[in-house]
Amino acid sequence: MKLGFIGCGNMAQAMMGGIIAGNLIPADEIIASDGYKPSLEKTKENLGIHITMDNKEVAVNSELIVLSIKPQFYDVVIKEIAPIIKEDTIIITIAPGKTLEDLENQFGKKVKIVRTMPNTPAMVGEGMTAMCANDLVAEKEMKEVKGILEGFGRVEMVPEYVMDAVVAVSGSSPAYVFMFIEALADGAVLQGMDRAQARIFAAQSVLGSAKMVLETKLHPAELKDMVCSPAGTTIEAVKTLEDRGFRSAVIQAMDSCAKRCKDM
Repeated sequence: MKLGFIGCGNMAQAMMGGIIAGNLIPADEIIASDGYKPSLEKTKENLGIHITMDNKEVAVNSELIVLSIKPQFYDVVIKEIAPIIKEDTIIITIAPGKTLEDLENQFGKKVKIVRTMPNTPAMVGEGMTAMCANDLVAEKEMKEVKGILEGFGRVEMVPEYVMDAVVAVSGSSPAYVFMFIEALADGAVLQGMDRAQARIFAAQSVLGSAKMVLETKLHPAELKDMVCSPAGTTIEAVKTLEDRGFRSAVIQAMDSCAKRCKDM
């Protein structure tokens, strides 16, 4: 399978890196286009893929095409490549707010489309990706696409109506987590810890806590209770977070994120 990327930004590079590292598709069967030549040349140097400045060249030479561009550029790019997309070509999108119906209408013809929402931890092989597809994509093709996406993290198939929730809970949430890690580190610095070391303690604690949720399969509340000794230090900190509306703020932020996604 020849894989093409239209757009060669950080997410595309993360996806390609994971796919190549996992021996899912060799670098010489991947081609990418972008309007910014230095980014293309750097990616070719790092990954060994084929590059071009011509989106049509990607469309003609790829069996599977990832539209790894910003949502505002979808209209222009789809109009450019639609006439040369073959019946058996699979289009993968990664843009929030772009529904399968919207995309089908933009192409103006029957096209196999897989809608996905990855996130930036794909850059370190720990991405979380949701995927759904239109009726033209066969089950076998879905499995093939899922296998490729698993090259840079976990993948879950979801109904399209929850995609806005996916954007809020995984697509955008790394930003919230980075803010939390930064705040933890600032708190440690306030108590006298070196900043570089504080970031390590904060980040590793978040990493380990997330791994406990996934591997123990216990409810996060149970895991929290395991840390909170009666009249201890942790429950005192939890009380302060509750007093400041910690959980409510997170839920409201996700609601704002999902609403913005619906408006795009």
